[in-house]
Amino acid sequence: MSHKILLVYILAFFPFFLSAQDICMGNLGENIFEDGDFGSGTSNILFNDPGIAPGYIYTTSPPPNDGLYTITSNTLIWSSIFPTWLGITDNSDDPNGYMMVVNASHDPGAFYEETIEGLCEGTLYEFSADIINLIQSGVGGHIQPNVSFLLDDVIEYTTGNIPQNNNWNTYGFVFTTLPGQTSIKLTLQNNAPGGIGNDLALDNISFRACGPEALILPTEIENICEDGEPISLTATIVGDQYMTPAYQWQQSFDEGMTWQDIPGATGPTIMHTDLTAGYYYYRYLLANSSSNLDNSKCRVNSNVKVVFVQPKFYGVTDTICEGGSYIIGTSEYLESGIYVDSLTSSIGCDSIVTLNLEVVQDLGIEGSFTPVAPLCPGYEDGFITLNNVFNAYEPYVVSLGTQATTAPPYDFSNLTEGPHAINITDYFGCSTDTTIIVPPPGTLTLELGPDHTVNLGEGVQLPIVTDVMPTFINWQPEEGVICEPSCLAPFLLPGQTTTYTLTIGTDAGCAISDSLTIIVNEVREVYIPSAFSPNGDGRNDYFTIYANTPNVQEIISLQVFNRWGSLVYEQQSFPPNDLASGWDGNFKGSPMGSDVFAYVAEVRFLDGHSIFYTGDLHLIR
Repeated sequence: MSHKILLVYILAFFPFFLSAQDICMGNLGENIFEDGDFGSGTSNILFNDPGIAPGYIYTTSPPPNDGLYTITSNTLIWSSIFPTWLGITDNSDDPNGYMMVVNASHDPGAFYEETIEGLCEGTLYEFSADIINLIQSGVGGHIQPNVSFLLDDVIEYTTGNIPQNNNWNTYGFVFTTLPGQTSIKLTLQNNAPGGIGNDLALDNISFRACGPEALILPTEIENICEDGEPISLTATIVGDQYMTPAYQWQQSFDEGMTWQDIPGATGPTIMHTDLTAGYYYYRYLLANSSSNLDNSKCRVNSNVKVVFVQPKFYGVTDTICEGGSYIIGTSEYLESGIYVDSLTSSIGCDSIVTLNLEVVQDLGIEGSFTPVAPLCPGYEDGFITLNNVFNAYEPYVVSLGTQATTAPPYDFSNLTEGPHAINITDYFGCSTDTTIIVPPPGTLTLELGPDHTVNLGEGVQLPIVTDVMPTFINWQPEEGVICEPSCLAPFLLPGQTTTYTLTIGTDAGCAISDSLTIIVNEVREVYIPSAFSPNGDGRNDYFTIYANTPNVQEIISLQVFNRWGSLVYEQQSFPPNDLASGWDGNFKGSPMGSDVFAYVAEVRFLDGHSIFYTGDLHLIR
């Protein structure tokens, strides 16, 4: 196994970070780790064990648990299993690009050690990687990765905690090899403890030579005329890092994908002499000596310089729709034909343009549309479907506001009810505008009626009016709502002035609400007799508390005292109007004679309030 692959593995587990001044401030060489981006593939994971992580287990059944890792292109499909993890792709423009995903919850300690050979003495190198903490920002209770880097067994840098910021970040550091040093031992040490967290993804491992700024100025494209003069390209080196710089100019014939040495081009300046129209790509390799220049691990690359030779003659063939125009310079063409124009470019190049223009008939584009109403009033889930297009030259573009589509299905979603302007433009620019009306959804009606005023203990039977067959019914507040015969025709019995809100919903997710207020007058309807005659004639034989219910909910207590203050009767927690709970005029089983007694009663009402009542009671024999 190569040390390149091992370095890929170690960085996956232990990313490093240095502040900006510790990253290479000049130009970099080619990446020594050619496999540092982990490659790409059409499957979500790499099924073959890459064998890049000794001591760890490769899994093809992601997400990886503690001590496992995998190579994958997308973690989003695992979100239902590890809901605190980010759903991400690799850090590149390749939709199939792979990255390394590691569940590194292990004990702290060194987990990688490798010696790199073939380096150059006295040369600055950068070691970097793109790393992301896989735990979503805002999720607490997770351990953050933390790594130290050692060079020849000496700690040179400690990352601190890798933050939960939902972003890929580039971390790295630079170091210079010592005189006579052509190899170095790299050690990575995990400082984070085991437990929940310490999970990360890694991509774009890079180990490169770091040099001064190596430029070809200006950095913009150099434009010259096909009938112009050759131009010179000059190397510009910023700083004195390389005291005896060595150059090798290169040219690319595939837009920078691969490069070829230009024979003999080893000085600070070269000439571009080819005046054939087209684009030309140049760069130079730079090192601090000729021997280092021959070693791909010890040299850096300049920026890419592009030279564009503007052609003398242009041929243009185009087709437009009748009614349109084609403009070249200051000339405007409306009809089919072959036209020749002389132009002067912005850099002074003279050009001859031959235009072969065809104007096609505007056939009168028409579209067949199907609008669909939103599910509920106020919703933005209506849509329009374009079924067919007639009298158009394919392909065509159909647009509605910022939404545009160039291929079926031609659907436009998230629309409100009402008019929407749609444009159809075909291949040759023929165009039509039309307005399609998204119909409104079905109406929802809910009427609770007017507010009511009642006395405490009185209720209201509601005559609710609605055209909805609800699947969801909710009363707020619930207190005082008696769902008889149903919650759509309830009896409302509030204990105090209350505003009730009814919300009903349909199986389509629509909802509608209405409210009413019931004003409650605090009327206390209690009657306490001042005399009773317990003589067994069936009339007025008991002393008790009388009241209207549910105005009164409970007699909390009733006490009767004789004229000397002694308690002769007591009863607690009984309903009003209950003779059986009242006083029968006896004390300790013996009838008491005619006299005047005092009573104290505590009464609890529907609104929860309790009131004490006192008075005199005449017992008549």
